[in-house]
Amino acid sequence: MAMTLVKICGLKDPDLVRFCAAEGADWIGFVFAEKSPRYTTPEAAETLLLYARNVTPVALLVDPDETLVARIADIGFPVLQLHGSETPERVADIKARTGCEVWKAIGVETAADLAGAGAYEAADRLLIDAKPPSGADRTGGHGQAFDWSLLKDWTAPKPWILAGGLTPGNVAEAIRATGAAAVDVSSGVERVRGLKDRELVRAFLRAAKEA
Repeated sequence: MAMTLVKICGLKDPDLVRFCAAEGADWIGFVFAEKSPRYTTPEAAETLLLYARNVTPVALLVDPDETLVARIADIGFPVLQLHGSETPERVADIKARTGCEVWKAIGVETAADLAGAGAYEAADRLLIDAKPPSGADRTGGHGQAFDWSLLKDWTAPKPWILAGGLTPGNVAEAIRATGAAAVDVSSGVERVRGLKDRELVRAFLRAAKEA
């Protein structure tokens, strides 16, 4: 059986980028949403990418304008993760303009939320995440899980990644419960909000890869 793919999201520190690469992460995510405690600037990301080695970097964007999309693509990000209210048409447009691999985040609370995922035909992958709490000022990174049983009878229209409330302590159970071939973690490997903890990153990678 193939080993679970893992994305560590929300990195801001060169040493941690290097650490995640050395420990076996498959993707590392950089957040270009200013409201996030994990926000990084395009300028900072150019430096951070130098430490990514063999790991695929992913740019997380929330309803980005054309200027930001072009800037991020020019830096050399091969993958764009759209985490806002982008329509299927917008996803297709960004993919066509940049030539990048494009992922679309789907916020899930009920089975109906999953039903709309198939509309995103242009997306290369879907990121299945918990819906943000009501009144939240940002779309992700809240450390909340959704009801994994919703995925039991779901036929995914695309390759997908499980996100939302994953930690070193529950990721193996999440993989077994959902059959996820890939997982994404951000706040679940932090002791201080916005700052990744090396021991938690290492424990998460180990638990996910051994599940």
